[in-house]
Amino acid sequence: MDTATQQALQLRDIHLPPPPPWWPPAPGWWLLAAVVLGLLVLGTWWLARAARRRRQARALSALVDAVGRALASDPAPDHLAELSALLRRVALRHHPRHDVAALSGAAWLAFLDRTGGAGAFAAGPGRVLGDAVYHGRLDDGLDVAGLMQAVQLWVRRNSGGRK
Repeated sequence: MDTATQQALQLRDIHLPPPPPWWPPAPGWWLLAAVVLGLLVLGTWWLARAARRRRQARALSALVDAVGRALASDPAPDHLAELSALLRRVALRHHPRHDVAALSGAAWLAFLDRTGGAGAFAAGPGRVLGDAVYHGRLDDGLDVAGLMQAVQLWVRRNSGGRK
C-alpha cells in the first residue's frame, strides 16, 4: 500500500462535543424553580397568617383576662356588659352576621351554648350574660370563676384556638 492510501484509511480519534453551557438552564430547571418559588411564597403566607392568628388569640385572651380581673375585683354590670360585647364581637367575626347580630337574652345564651359553650351559658354560670347584664344590678350568687372559665373556653373554641 502506498502512503497516500494509508493516510486515507487511518482513523481519527473521536471528538466529544463541548459540555452544555450552564446558562440558560433547561426548561425543566425553570419549572422546578417556579414550583420552589411558589412553595416558598405559599409557606411564607401560611406562616404569616398563623403568626397573625396567634397574635390575635393572645390579644383576645389578654382582653378576656383583663375583663375577668376587673369583674372579680368589682362585680359591676358594666364589666358583664363589656364581657358580653366581647363575646358578641368574637361571634360576629367567626359566625355569619345574620345568625348573631339580632340575638339577645335566652336566644343569645342558646347560641353561645350551641357554638361551644357546652351548656355553661343557658343553665350555668354564664346565664348572667342574658338579661342580668342590662338590669343594673347583679345577684349575690355571681360565680365569677365559673363564668370566666366558660367564657375562656368559648373564646378558645370560636377564635381558632385549640379546641
